[in-house]
Amino acid sequence: MPVVSTVPAPPDPSKPVETPFADAASPFKRTNAQMPAPIFMQPPPRPAVPGQSNWVTYRPQINFGLALVAFLMILVGAATVIEANSGASWRYYVAALPAVPGLVALAIFVRGLMALNDIQARIQLYALGLSLGATALATFGYGFFEGAGLPDLPPATVLPVMAVCWGLGTAYFAWRYRRS
Repeated sequence: MPVVSTVPAPPDPSKPVETPFADAASPFKRTNAQMPAPIFMQPPPRPAVPGQSNWVTYRPQINFGLALVAFLMILVGAATVIEANSGASWRYYVAALPAVPGLVALAIFVRGLMALNDIQARIQLYALGLSLGATALATFGYGFFEGAGLPDLPPATVLPVMAVCWGLGTAYFAWRYRRS
């Protein structure tokens, strides 16, 4: 007949001690702690659009680039025609032709600005304001240097200066937003 006792048997020294908290501190066992649900859930991932091409993804940039290429081609052509026919009465109409693709590029640019979210629009607003002020200050200040004897600044240099200041301003304000 087996011996029955109310005293628990001593633990086997070859087996680890089982306590309610032994697994939580064990470096050898992976614990599955239940993390509380976050208060703000991330939006669900958007499903991938099958077969979406780069044309659809980068359409505004491609359209803007094509409008600028058309502008430059018409500009070079118009300058060549005007130089070859400097006495013609229609040269002013030819000189106005590059404005057509320029207006298309402007419309694409404004449509792209209107599609930005609030933070991107704020970054662009600050960058455009910085470029406007910096270009005005630089060109107005250079006007005083012209009076002191420096060569005249061609008006065609104003737009590239403004574009460089806008690019630098966009990079600065985007960096500043990411940093804060």
